[in-house]
Amino acid sequence: MLRKTRVALAFVCIVSVTLLFLDFTGTARYAFGWLAKIQFWPAVLALNIGVILALLVLTLLFGRVYCSIICPLGIFQDVISRISGRFNKRRFRYSPALSWLRYTVLAIFVGVFSVSSFVVGAGGARAFVSLLSPYSAYGRIANGLFAPVYRAGNNLLAHFAERIDSYAFYSVDVIGYKGVMILVVPLVTLVVLAVLAWRNGRTYCNTICPVGTVLGFVSNYSLFKIRIDADQCNQCGLCERNCKASCIDSKAHTVDYSRCVACMNCMDGCRKKAISFVPARKKQEFVSADHRVACMEAAPSSLSRQSSSGRTVHSRRHFFTATASVVLASAVKAQDKKVDGGLAEIKDKVLPDRVTKLTPPGAISARHFARQCTACQLCVSACPNHVLRPSDHWMTLMQPEMEYDRGYCRPECTKCSEVCPTGAIRPITQEVKTSLQIGHAVWVMEDCIVKRKGVKCGNCERHCPNGAITMIASDPDDEDSLRFPSVDTERCIGCGACEYVCPSRPFSAIYVVGHEVHRSV
Repeated sequence: MLRKTRVALAFVCIVSVTLLFLDFTGTARYAFGWLAKIQFWPAVLALNIGVILALLVLTLLFGRVYCSIICPLGIFQDVISRISGRFNKRRFRYSPALSWLRYTVLAIFVGVFSVSSFVVGAGGARAFVSLLSPYSAYGRIANGLFAPVYRAGNNLLAHFAERIDSYAFYSVDVIGYKGVMILVVPLVTLVVLAVLAWRNGRTYCNTICPVGTVLGFVSNYSLFKIRIDADQCNQCGLCERNCKASCIDSKAHTVDYSRCVACMNCMDGCRKKAISFVPARKKQEFVSADHRVACMEAAPSSLSRQSSSGRTVHSRRHFFTATASVVLASAVKAQDKKVDGGLAEIKDKVLPDRVTKLTPPGAISARHFARQCTACQLCVSACPNHVLRPSDHWMTLMQPEMEYDRGYCRPECTKCSEVCPTGAIRPITQEVKTSLQIGHAVWVMEDCIVKRKGVKCGNCERHCPNGAITMIASDPDDEDSLRFPSVDTERCIGCGACEYVCPSRPFSAIYVVGHEVHRSV
């Protein structure tokens, strides 16, 4: 019963957290956004004392249930491990804890975090911290790898639905981020985790993950623990073979509680009902060598397997079908955007080299944002105008940065500030955002089509939401003379509307320069 309850809760958590990154309608974020804010490391960065204490109390009561029920990366490893178990049922056996490795990684993690927090110019060290954060690692996998496939599948359904006059689905942009590292980081993370989970279950959680190490130390003192009744145990070894944390020594009837994630697999698999989850006694009883009996082979008879060739063919069909669907959807979407009305080719803009990078409204300052952000990319997935995207710069690797080639930061939108679980982007209202200056626009005469081609434009003035741009006649004595934009830097908030709508190619004639510290206008 306990195992089924754990599986049900874990299923709800990982589906809900995954939808936070996949759902482009925003519905999931209103329903499940709180799940991102109860993750351990984001709560630490946000100084959310209530959540931290609740998780510690939960661990002191029931052990590392956070790792098996709440943490999406832990649950994802369980899914991989369960699939692997269908092919190899004798993967797990007891192994001594690599305490030296666990605490060394934790010490490095804490040291790097401290240095990056208090030493100016050490922001690049924060990338290392973000890479090891379990929630952030899963967020990057979901946003960087799962979300494009999800959106491509949606676009394929929308394409065929349109053919039958159904509008149950609608097409959305499948964002392809620029930069090799933006794809490499989540892909390598996925491969490493998948290999470790496939072979040894919770290896990552019990050797590398700093959150697992901290909660593992606390769980040594938990009230409820897995207990093995030596009198009822026949040393069949089923519990040891079912333990994905490799923390049960069935011969000695002992459990390493610092590695146990309270998955209850051992209880469910024990035929003698010798294992229970009960309040722990003051000292764990150890069975002497004289009382040990030879391990009896009582493993259940292996079930007959289905034909491997038939299963392989079936899997290949699904794989090629899914691949073809993604390729077709991407091709259909790309063809629609390749030309402008079927007449002229659309050239991509070249991003400006901003001296100071833009940070989202609510980030307070570039330094505050770099210190607090854990690079989970939830704000990236929530941004409806695709302004936020992962950075491929080493100093801010995988942290969000703002660019205006696909859209601009609408003054009425505050979604990124609503979903940020760490406080890197503080919650703000629409009223505050419209008066918050994150940068200001700069006009480059040499790139302006009014100057280069001698034509009238004024796009930047018409689309500026704050009225910070005015078109001024080049000849004050001639009202019909060409007009050039003039930027009022005191009214400009840096939303990027002017940069986005500027028709000049390859460089926008007007672009936004970021401010180190945001200010009100």
